[in-house]
Amino acid sequence: MTIKNIIITLGFLGFIMSSYAQCDTEAKLCDRYFDKTFISDGQEYRALLHSDQEAEFKATLFGGNEYRMVSCSGEVAGELIFTLNDKEGNELFNSGDYGNAPYWDFNVENTTEVTINAKLDQNKKSSGCAVVLIGFKQ
Repeated sequence: MTIKNIIITLGFLGFIMSSYAQCDTEAKLCDRYFDKTFISDGQEYRALLHSDQEAEFKATLFGGNEYRMVSCSGEVAGELIFTLNDKEGNELFNSGDYGNAPYWDFNVENTTEVTINAKLDQNKKSSGCAVVLIGFKQ
């Protein structure tokens, strides 16, 4: 490997690490929406988005629980739009219908697999890290 290739590789790795660090900041900001009654499930769904890109995450929600789904992409609430769909593709929630609400509380009767889609509100932000967290009520 030449010196030039090493420098290019190190530069690329530095860019990736700084992007990941940005997502760390976003995840910490999302935590503010978990009050004392909700505990994070420990998973962090993250994606670095540009323009009209959309991230897709899969999760399993267990029946008999009350959940809080939190989304953020910066210090200002409402920059991220997220939707929750069941495994048949039926939309269960769309934060865009509620002013890009940063979180949603809901009950799950039966264990189910869901798909979470997240995209930036292009009227508010053109690129950034999308973070979605899921917590359950104690």
